[in-house]
Amino acid sequence: MYSFDIAAGSKSELYRDLAAALDSLTADEPDAVANMANVSALIGQYLPDLNWSGFYRNLGDELVLGPFQGKAACIRIPFGKGVCGAAAATRETQLVEDVHAFPGHIACDAASRSELVVPIVHQGELLGVLDLDSPLPGRFDAGDAAGCEALMRILAPRISG
Repeated sequence: MYSFDIAAGSKSELYRDLAAALDSLTADEPDAVANMANVSALIGQYLPDLNWSGFYRNLGDELVLGPFQGKAACIRIPFGKGVCGAAAATRETQLVEDVHAFPGHIACDAASRSELVVPIVHQGELLGVLDLDSPLPGRFDAGDAAGCEALMRILAPRISG
């Protein structure tokens, strides 16, 4: 069993503590699926106001569902389609305040109102994306994007195998 001391203070403290916990969870584990599963659980437990946290993996130039916390989700997403596909195609973080205003949004959970998707890149290779959904519009901001990008920089080499 793991127990982490995650700050309830500022957003920067929260992400600092999440980074330390993620590092501890994944440092000695070589299995990519196990690492993604634990990280999706960690994020789902400590980031407030989420209804989905998980991963899509780059397999054959499409995104395929990986470990997650939340309702059953879309299994395959082509690059360029929806928020996850946009992040994969551009390799840029997608911060969407209102998913209903995003052209081509894929609604896996009708309760989702905002979304943050961070591409996971290691040595120039797109490994997949981290996908976070919230039932609150405007839930994510630049601090969340930067925090999640830092988390994925730690995780990327630990799922590249």
